[in-house]
Amino acid sequence: MNRYKITFASACFGMLLFGISLITLGSVASDLQEKFQLDAVDSGTLFSILPIGIILGSLLFGPVSDRYGYKFFFVVSCACLLLGFQGIAWSESLGLLRFCIFLFGFGGGAINGATNAVVADISSDNNKGANLSLLGVFFGIGALGMPSVLAALEKQFSVQQVVASVGLLPVAAAVLFLFTRFPPPKRNQGVGADAIFSLLRNSFLWLIGFFLFCQSAVEGVINNWTTTYLEKHFSFAGSRALFTLSLYVAGLTVMRLALGSVLRNVSPSRIMALSLALLFTGAFILRTTHTPAFATAALIISGAGLAAGFPVMLGFAGARFAELSATAFSIILTVALAGNMIINYVTGIVIDRFGIGQYTTITLVLYAAMVPLTYFILRKQQKEIPKS
Repeated sequence: MNRYKITFASACFGMLLFGISLITLGSVASDLQEKFQLDAVDSGTLFSILPIGIILGSLLFGPVSDRYGYKFFFVVSCACLLLGFQGIAWSESLGLLRFCIFLFGFGGGAINGATNAVVADISSDNNKGANLSLLGVFFGIGALGMPSVLAALEKQFSVQQVVASVGLLPVAAAVLFLFTRFPPPKRNQGVGADAIFSLLRNSFLWLIGFFLFCQSAVEGVINNWTTTYLEKHFSFAGSRALFTLSLYVAGLTVMRLALGSVLRNVSPSRIMALSLALLFTGAFILRTTHTPAFATAALIISGAGLAAGFPVMLGFAGARFAELSATAFSIILTVALAGNMIINYVTGIVIDRFGIGQYTTITLVLYAAMVPLTYFILRKQQKEIPKS
């Protein structure tokens, strides 16, 4: 196996860890609520710590990686994930649990950003989007796998034992990262304020950031509100609603696999046109149908439509900002995560005031915003020659 394949495989293992970590807290939420006797407000406060950690990890990994290389931050991220997993499994103190969840989020956010930046760095400009799509497949495997593992082993082992055992994977990842050759540091003297301000003044970076602001918001809204919508509108049982949500993730994962293989040579403009068409089709069906089977199909279609956004846009950013790719990814991913948090908060207010039916209205508004952003991004991408 050549060096490129080893580096790519290491990044995929890191993304698998991020998929597992992002879904773990939600998968064990009811057990934590029972263990610590948490009410709805306490639970909400506890779970809000995770995205704070993810945003901070996403913000810091870029400048540190561009200055010192990727290896250091990968190993630190694995240590944070190890402590996070074990803390979620065994903490007896609520304060310690909160700290471990923060570490969990920090490690996950950093490893997500770093794996994307590494794959962008080692890929040619023509292959960045396709390779980032393949990387995203491993996020889906991790996100789908953790609930399945918990369900399969619930009769033989406690939730704490399963989480603690899965939580040893960061040790294996850290060892792998230590022996992997990553792209060298880009700035031996560090990333100065002038370089960061230059990035912040670049309109192309902000167009990508705001597109992914909308994309991340849609993903968060679907993840957080779909089960409630299905239960209220279609009388789904809780387990059936969760299974349907997993089919949405499966649709996203399968489409990313297609983008990285059979659709690898299709132009980004056609990929994005297909993606937006699938998004509107899925949202329209979900809003208008009264048939459970059509609602399920709509979510699978929506998942497929969301598959291309992050790989294509991060591929553009990796090509355009190659000299400071990790720092550029930090800024973009922080904007994207802010969209997830802000729009989910707004969605909660809207649904509380006007009902769960407005869930589909919010997704349609976000899709509508993504159309002109896509147009301007593709236009600037065609005009600007990527810097090497």
